[in-house]
Amino acid sequence: MTICLSLALLLLLTSKALANPACAVCTVAVGASLEIARYYGVDDAVVGVWAGAFLALLGYWLILWFDKKGWNFPGRNLLLMAVSIGSIGFMYISEIPYSPQPILFFYMDPLLFSTLLGAAVFVYVSRFYQWLKARNGGHAHFPFEKVVLPVGALFLLSVYFNYYPLSQNTVPQNLDAAGLYDFSGDK
Repeated sequence: MTICLSLALLLLLTSKALANPACAVCTVAVGASLEIARYYGVDDAVVGVWAGAFLALLGYWLILWFDKKGWNFPGRNLLLMAVSIGSIGFMYISEIPYSPQPILFFYMDPLLFSTLLGAAVFVYVSRFYQWLKARNGGHAHFPFEKVVLPVGALFLLSVYFNYYPLSQNTVPQNLDAAGLYDFSGDK
């Protein structure tokens, strides 16, 4: 893992900066945060909430970058947001196995479900803030309201998933000698 992170950072230093919603650094950052959270016993669903919000935020940044370049086409914003949030799929290709479990009335991987839910909550609360601001004459109700509302909603969702986890196995049973999650499934 550290070798991959080192190589990714080395490649970043030697390459030209481009906006890419599925960048290697984002994938490594989400993977590393998932690994650290698993080490400390945090449920994957809690990590997924924040990863989804982060990917939605990257989608918003990508939309702003396209606006700055003047690249407009029908369905652009929806497409860019879907590509950004969909980049969580790279975690399933390279880092973790897809293991669907029953959630409500369907089967889905808890990390994927919480990532999609975290992104949806972030987008909804951001739009809700814009609605509140418009109703208040274009001004926020209090300083940093634009930050407090989404972070507060994501925090509440994280607390909910912490006390009511999506999966029965919140702490992985197959840790290696160093305490890191063993993805090989041999244990």
